[in-house]
Order: sequence, then C-alpha cells, then structure tokens
Amino acid sequence: MENIYSMHMNNMMFVNGKFCKDPQLVTADDFSLSGLQIPRNTQNSLGSKVTLANVDLIAGLNTLGLSLGRIDYAPNGGLNPPHSHPRASELLFVQEGTLYVGFVTTNPDHRLFTKVLNKGDVFVFPVGLIHFQLNVGHTSAVAFASFSSQNPGVITIANALFDANPSINPDVLAKAFQLDDKMVTYLQKQVWYENT
Repeated sequence: MENIYSMHMNNMMFVNGKFCKDPQLVTADDFSLSGLQIPRNTQNSLGSKVTLANVDLIAGLNTLGLSLGRIDYAPNGGLNPPHSHPRASELLFVQEGTLYVGFVTTNPDHRLFTKVLNKGDVFVFPVGLIHFQLNVGHTSAVAFASFSSQNPGVITIANALFDANPSINPDVLAKAFQLDDKMVTYLQKQVWYENT
C-alpha cells in the first residue's frame, strides 16, 4: 500500500503530494509571496474575493501545516458564503471594516456562534464546521485567515449541493430541503459562485 505522506518516484521525493526540492536548490523565493496587500475585485455575485497563499504558491510551506488567505468584501453585504475547510481550523483577523461572522456546530445541536468583528478583532472557526463572513459595514472590508494546514481545502455548501458534477438527483435535494422539484431544478441551473 502506498504511503500517502511520502513516496519516491524516479528518485524524486514527494511529501503530502508536493515535490520536495533538493535542499541545495532552495532559495528565499521558495518561502515568500508578494502582493497580498493589493485589494481584489469584489464585483461578483456575492461581493467577495478570496486570495490564497498556500503550498501551491509557496513551496516552502510543504510539511509546515499552515497557509493564509486574504478575503476582500464589498460594502453593504459582501459575503464569504457558508463553507467549511475539511483539513484545517481557521483564525480570521479583520484588517479593515466590520464583519458579521459565525459557525454552526455538528449534529445534533447545530449551535450557531456569531459575533460582529471590527478592525483588529480575531475569530476562530474550528476544523470542518460550516462558517461564513458578511460585511455589515458601509465600506469595503479586508480580513486575513490563517489555516492549520498547508492546503485546508474548501467546500462551499451551495456549490457542493446544487452544482455537483454530475448533478445530485433533484428528488434527494427536494426531500432534504423540503422544496418542490421545480425549485431544486431552478437552483441547479444557477451559475454558482467561484470565490478562489
């Protein structure tokens, strides 16, 4: 059985699915990324944009168990929609603006924890739990999210359910959400949001 954490292929070493450079060839550029200070375009259906700084962009993160994301939110309702990270907890720091944030616990309680955050505030989203952020201010907002994984993954709830490929049988979604089949079919035909 193949070890999922490391394997050798043609004398190259892969750890966590990423190629490990020969230490003699590593440079400072393997540990840096520029540009996270640049505001991103939030003119889309949800009014937000996530910019990642993970192992795909910073090779030196491989095996370190951390990554970062910048989230830009449009004024008056920019939303990072309900989603989860299957491989990481998240620590969100608000750099600018006012965000209403929250997460929901697992079955059977489904407890909702929410808070309004202002500049300089921090909030934690535990690994795997559905969470969101909404800009409740009248100006743009910016937050930085640190993750306890080099590749936290993301499951955007609406996309996963209504934009699955191939589509989930409408009968399943209709019964799960107590909707009629026409509404499910309508939702499946929407152009769902691609945030990253």
